[in-house]
Amino acid sequence: MSEKNDVTVFYDERVLAHYPDTNVDFLPGRLDKRVRAILSGLNAQWKYPEHPGRLIAIMDLLAREPIPGVRVAGGQKATREQLARVHTTSFLEHIFALRSKSAWLDVDTTAVSPGSIEAAEVAAGTSIAAVEAVITGDSRSAFAMVRPPGHHAEPTRARGFCLFNNTAVAAAHAQAELGCERVLIVDWDAHHGNGTQDIFWADPDVMFFDLHRASPFYPGSGALADTGAGLGEGTTVNVPMPAGAGDAAYLKALREILVPAADYFRPDLILVSAGFDAHSFDLALNVSYEGFAAMTGVVRQIADKHCQGRLAMILEGGYNTESLSRSVHSVLRVLAGAEPPEPKVCGIEEVDAAINFHKGAFEPD
Repeated sequence: MSEKNDVTVFYDERVLAHYPDTNVDFLPGRLDKRVRAILSGLNAQWKYPEHPGRLIAIMDLLAREPIPGVRVAGGQKATREQLARVHTTSFLEHIFALRSKSAWLDVDTTAVSPGSIEAAEVAAGTSIAAVEAVITGDSRSAFAMVRPPGHHAEPTRARGFCLFNNTAVAAAHAQAELGCERVLIVDWDAHHGNGTQDIFWADPDVMFFDLHRASPFYPGSGALADTGAGLGEGTTVNVPMPAGAGDAAYLKALREILVPAADYFRPDLILVSAGFDAHSFDLALNVSYEGFAAMTGVVRQIADKHCQGRLAMILEGGYNTESLSRSVHSVLRVLAGAEPPEPKVCGIEEVDAAINFHKGAFEPD
C-alpha cells in the first residue's frame, strides 16, 4: 500500500450549471404548489443543499494542497443509449423535456434549473470516463468528481437531488462495452442508495453493498433482510447503522462482511458510490477523515486482490463543504499510495495524556 499509484480525478465544469434557485419561477403545477407550501412552513429560508460550491471546495483544496500522483482530466456527456441501460425511455423523455427549464421533480425537493439536464448528462458521462480509465489501464484508480449525485435515482424516477444514476450507468457501461462480467458497487453514503438497489435488485452479476443510517432516515429503504430477488438473491447486501455509528463500526462491517462477500463474488471491477455525509459535520453519522481513508484502504486491498486494482469512485453526497473537501482529499491520498491510518477512538488519546499528567497526584503521602 505504500507504493505510489497514479490517480485520475475526472472533473468537468459543466456540472456546476446545475443550480436550482428556490427564488426563481418554477414550472406551474400542483407539485410546485405543494413544495412551496412545505418551504413556506419552515422557520428559515431554505436553500438547495446540493449546490456548485460542494465541488468548488473540493477542487480548490486539491489545488492548494496537491497530492503527488493525482492528476485532473476532463469529463464527457453520456449518450442517450448509455443512460437507457438503467433508465426507461419514458423517464428519459420526461427529463430531456425539462432542458433549459426550472421545475420541481418531487416533494423531496429534487429540482432542475436551466443548466441541470446537461450537468446530469455530464455527471453520468464523466462517471463512465472514470471507469474506462481504470479498465483500459490509463489510470490505476479514478475519482469522478460529479454532481448532481445519482444513487437515489430509480429507473423511472428522479429522487433525493439525483437525476440520473451515475454509478449504475457506469456499471452497466462496464458490462456492455468493456468486458466486465461482475461489478461490485460499494455505497458508503449516509443515505441508502435506493435507486442503485432497485436497478440491480435481480441482477446476479452486480453485487450492491450499502452502509447507511437505518430507517426512518431518508429514504427509509435498505433493510437488513433486503438481499435481492430471483437470480440476484444474495447480491444485495445492506448494513443499516444507528445514528452514532462511526469509524469502528464502518471498518468492522467492511472487514467482516464486505471482504468475504467480495471473496465469494470475485468482481472484475469495483465502484464506490462515495458519499461523505457520514462525517460528523453533516450530523448523520460519525465517520472521521481517518475513517474514510481507512475505508479506502480496505476497498483498495479488495481491488488489488480480485480485479487488478480496478477501482473507480463516484461522488455522491456530503453537504458541509469543509468536511466534504477534507474527506475527499484523505481518500485521494490513500488512492495515490499513502498508508491508510487506523482511526483512533475519539478522546482516548487525550484521556491517556491526562492520566499520565495526573498520575500520583491523588495518592496518599
